[in-house]
Amino acid sequence: MTRKTPDRQAPTRQPPDDDAPATLDACRRCALWEHATQPVPGAGPVDAPIMLVGEQPGDQEDRAGLPFVGAAGRMLDRALDEAGIERAHVYLTNAVKHFKWEPRGKRRLHKTPAQREVAACHYWLERELQAVQPRVVVALGATALRAVLQDNDATLERTRAPVRTEDGRLVVATYHPSYVLRTRGADSREHAYRTLVDALRTASRLARERRHGGGRPTHGDAG
Repeated sequence: MTRKTPDRQAPTRQPPDDDAPATLDACRRCALWEHATQPVPGAGPVDAPIMLVGEQPGDQEDRAGLPFVGAAGRMLDRALDEAGIERAHVYLTNAVKHFKWEPRGKRRLHKTPAQREVAACHYWLERELQAVQPRVVVALGATALRAVLQDNDATLERTRAPVRTEDGRLVVATYHPSYVLRTRGADSREHAYRTLVDALRTASRLARERRHGGGRPTHGDAG
């Protein structure tokens, strides 16, 4: 069964206040909702073995209300295909659910969310993690990694191997597909792309191992 989690409209038992909003549409935990078209919830099977977490929706995602539908999404689709993973079998979401942007002429350009905005939106990410219970979480980029690990000092450079969080989640960190797109030089871009594909393959292998109870996953920390 495939559905969005958390549901933007479905009622919950959470109290209806700013600290524990019942739906994404009602969320006022930070101010990003004021300038976004709409919140962008995660999408994918509620029992997906792999969850991919990006930074935030982009311009096209903000308009469509779906994650990873723009250029970065197409790059991710290509990498997933090469890694042997069907997009329909993974859960896609972002650490921040509203598009943060700044105007540049008629364009809306991405602006990196502040730590307080990422922290405010962890309420929703944690609900998704609890609902899906993925075997492996892939953090796409540094913002996603810090959100998943709840460690503002975490870096991709220091998280080269899969790590296990204190609550037992297995995390694989790699580049965000938008980073691959921005990388200058054919050789450097190809290296970044290969790094992304290799991380997705690692996540797929670890998910299979955890399913069958074999192959102990790598332990480590982000420090």
